Amino acid sequence: MAEGARAPRRSPTRTRSGGVPPARDEAEDPRGEVDWARPLVRENLSEAACRALRIALTEGRLQPGAPLPLRPMSRRFAISVTPMREAMLRLAGERALTIDARGAASVPVLTTAQVDEIMVLREDLEGRAAAQAADRATPGEIDALEAINDELVLRHGAGEIPEAVRLNTRFHLEACRLGGSPILSELVEGLWVRSGPLLWHSIDAHAPRWRPGPHRDLIAALRARDAEAARAAMAADAARWARGYRRYAAPAD
Repeated sequence: MAEGARAPRRSPTRTRSGGVPPARDEAEDPRGEVDWARPLVRENLSEAACRALRIALTEGRLQPGAPLPLRPMSRRFAISVTPMREAMLRLAGERALTIDARGAASVPVLTTAQVDEIMVLREDLEGRAAAQAADRATPGEIDALEAINDELVLRHGAGEIPEAVRLNTRFHLEACRLGGSPILSELVEGLWVRSGPLLWHSIDAHAPRWRPGPHRDLIAALRARDAEAARAAMAADAARWARGYRRYAAPAD
């Protein structure tokens, strides 16, 4: 071909049906298959909103019975109503929110019977996780757990109750994760999501009766590799919270 001459333009390859095949996508793999792992913007927004609501429920930031109107909530999250609705429906499916016949969401009000059932399960499951943690937790992980509790004690002593409640939630969930059983941790977290709104009353009342003893007992048991002592410390703490929760529950039907 002479220098400067243009290469002849090739006609697009035709399929058997006569059509032009789609252009190769940058995300295709060597086999020509389109990558399925694409960013899902709406789903990501829904997941982020769901996660934020779940944390707020777990940490007692939402009052039992409080309405969660769709449009104001979507504005607070700076997202459209569709992912906000998806997040609320997902939490309603987990019984973490209530949705009435009109589609309006609110924070559930637990009955005494529900509180009793949840706390019996928490006492059992958190005790199991603590016993497992006594066998598995590393010294560094125990140090990190103790640091959370030390900060909790400081915040509570300073009257910073919302932050103290947040740290208490974090302490329990982290202690369960040290047990190394993801499914067990997920079950415990689900129970905290459902019972967490009752912590709102502790924040409102400035949590005057909280004592760090059971947490310190748990840390000592973890360091001693004493599974039964760890189980007993965690179960005792859950049982103590159960007595407080019952004061704020609705009467059983």
